[in-house]
Amino acid sequence: MTDPKISIRNLYKIFGAHPEEALKQAKAGMHKDELLEKHNHVLGLRDINVDMQDGEITVIMGLSGSGKSTLIRHLNRLIDPTDGEVIVNGENIMTYGEARLRELRRTNMSMVFQKFALLPHRTVLDNVATPMIVRGSTRRSYEAEATKWLDRVGLEGQGAQYPHQLSGGMQQRVGIARALTSNSDIMLMDEAFSALDPLIRTDMQDLLLELQRELQKTIIFITHDLDEALKLADHLVILKDGEVIQQGEPQHILMNPGDPYIVDFIADINRARVLRARTVMERTKEPRETNGEVRTTATLEEVIAQGKGNADLTFRVMDGDRQVGILSMRNVLTALAATVDASGPSDRK
Repeated sequence: MTDPKISIRNLYKIFGAHPEEALKQAKAGMHKDELLEKHNHVLGLRDINVDMQDGEITVIMGLSGSGKSTLIRHLNRLIDPTDGEVIVNGENIMTYGEARLRELRRTNMSMVFQKFALLPHRTVLDNVATPMIVRGSTRRSYEAEATKWLDRVGLEGQGAQYPHQLSGGMQQRVGIARALTSNSDIMLMDEAFSALDPLIRTDMQDLLLELQRELQKTIIFITHDLDEALKLADHLVILKDGEVIQQGEPQHILMNPGDPYIVDFIADINRARVLRARTVMERTKEPRETNGEVRTTATLEEVIAQGKGNADLTFRVMDGDRQVGILSMRNVLTALAATVDASGPSDRK
């Protein structure tokens, strides 16, 4: 595997008057509640180690106070850690001075905010063009680039409007277009869709996945919503009280929760809409008599619909034009009915 695009190593963040002293206690094993009670310091993050691969969506999720927004702000050093490293493109950005840090934020990373963060006195086109305007681009060049991305996110002809004339979903499309206009290879998205209505939120998730298939950015996406996380993530990181509870491929976490907290977290998930054929299939390339084919990415809900509820069917699981496994409807039903606990999760990969 190639080196990660971003690597977070042994990262700690402690808020308070004397963080260096409190750091010693945190490294000795003191947890968040005890550190606050005994030392009046807040443990924001403890010993975070996460690798984020080039061209993938890493989703960081957790409930309020888990440390997810604190973590993403370390990636462009809006917050500096108490201890640890953030490696971007092979360089420890903790060594950067102000000039190099500004360059990182302008050219390597873009950010999409929950509250849109649009400039109300500027047109939609000028908002989208902000990264290029800051760099001193001519109006002719930034108009062409901004218009291209406005069109790409479905806002054709909206460039002369002002933000207040757009709906919330349209304003967030402007935010995404602005991030794309920067031409950065890393996009940071902090609760980017949380303020949107459910239907609009689903549309935005679909738009992001469509753009990602085309552009292959490195995206770090923050959310508190597990359904959203499972839909978007190539790599899922679950935080609680400033610590990583579990991380990995979302399907694996769903089938193999490693902590009672994760078990509770996934208890109400509609497994049929989330689990995919590749997760519960029998891995084999041997040809067998089957009743049809399904894609590796097909959800179990789609498999059930294709089988019309017949529990005796078996499908070849295809990756493109290659067979990679066999999936029986009985395995599908077993996966959906499974009760998994953290002490002994079933492995159906």
